[in-house]
Amino acid sequence: MFIALSPSHPDPMYKQVTDQIKDAIAAGDLKPNDRLPSVRELSEALKVSAITIKRAYFDLETEGYILTRAGLGSFVAEVSREALRGRKLDELRAEMTRIVRTGARFGITREDIIQLTRHVEEQ
Repeated sequence: MFIALSPSHPDPMYKQVTDQIKDAIAAGDLKPNDRLPSVRELSEALKVSAITIKRAYFDLETEGYILTRAGLGSFVAEVSREALRGRKLDELRAEMTRIVRTGARFGITREDIIQLTRHVEEQ
């Protein structure tokens, strides 16, 4: 599993871990019943505190993305692709709301945002 953390990213480290594991599950890179690295293994690999990874795993388990079995470790849960899509749409909606409101303060129109979206798709 490849996770890249950035201290300059606006999200805290645990959320970066959480988001990247969610994305790997949604992309099919992590499949149901795949074993995740232990908290210690992942914290050492990423050079972050074990508390950071514990928090990420706790959030992932609370949201139903992983299951933790005492003495065995943490595993990817069976997650509906439609549920993943719905959650991602909610995230994108919140992000788009922020973008549109920020743009409006600078006179950026809906058409400008649509044009930017098309430009990004073409890249």
